[in-house]
Amino acid sequence: MKVFLSELAENKLLKLTEFLLENWSLKVRNDFVKKLTSKIGQISDQPESCSQSSEFKGLYKCVLTKQTTFYYRIDFDKEEIEIITIFDTRQNPDKLEKDIR
Repeated sequence: MKVFLSELAENKLLKLTEFLLENWSLKVRNDFVKKLTSKIGQISDQPESCSQSSEFKGLYKCVLTKQTTFYYRIDFDKEEIEIITIFDTRQNPDKLEKDIR
């Protein structure tokens, strides 16, 4: 299945990778990108391999790191997966609901 990022997810990913590069290192950023790429490959091959979100009907929740999770929806008719948002789990959960709605 084709996997793509929503505009919101693209913006959050850009900010996150910039933060990792500025505050940690190139290696940390590259390791994160490798994990993300691996998970995207996984859900492309096996769309339902991550757990369904208990908070948001119709969405799946994929844990990348202890601090980072992304949420996605599957459109089986179009054979597409849209990553809705990338979320820092240390934030207030109310911010996630705002992203999803």
